[in-house]
Amino acid sequence: MTALDYVKMILEKVSFDAKLFEKELRKAIKNLAIDEIKFLYEWCFERYGKTYDKLITKCFNRLKRRIPLRLT
Repeated sequence: MTALDYVKMILEKVSFDAKLFEKELRKAIKNLAIDEIKFLYEWCFERYGKTYDKLITKCFNRLKRRIPLRLT
């Protein structure tokens, strides 16, 4: 299991609670490699964009200055 797969599994398990989701997402962003973060960004919006749009945007905003993130 890759680090990215592990993070996805954790986020799925805590997705019922916005605070836990944000906490785990922030930890993931700190610990993943740049290419994994790009995949996580896209996955988060595909999977949880309707529910946690603002939260996901907030978590990834700091990275947008350093990493060009965009949905494909």
